[in-house]
Amino acid sequence: MKMRFFLVACLAMFCILEVCQGGNLRKQFYKKTCPQAEQMVRTKIQEHVSGRSDLPAKLIRMHFHDCFVRGCDGSVLLDSTATNTAEKDAIPNLSLAGFDVIDEIKEALEAKMSRSCILC
Repeated sequence: MKMRFFLVACLAMFCILEVCQGGNLRKQFYKKTCPQAEQMVRTKIQEHVSGRSDLPAKLIRMHFHDCFVRGCDGSVLLDSTATNTAEKDAIPNLSLAGFDVIDEIKEALEAKMSRSCILC
């Protein structure tokens, strides 16, 4: 049941991404430069979803909030600085969750990139 929910949530998120990005996203973007990238993301998300069944909905909500303000650019993932309050810290976004998962995936991909991948 959890896996089915996860798959439906992922499908919904990819449909949203397709609309927000005008179809520029595509599977296997890093196929030549880092063939393990998509599988690494998939595996990390599955690890987290197995213990947090609410995670797919939270990630979709995070994506919606990112796309709503200035387009789907990942700006909601940026941290505030001493001179700039980030979108993440705006009042409507304070209830967002799942940043820990995104950060973990990013760290895993960066570690892999430094060892064996060349990403543009």
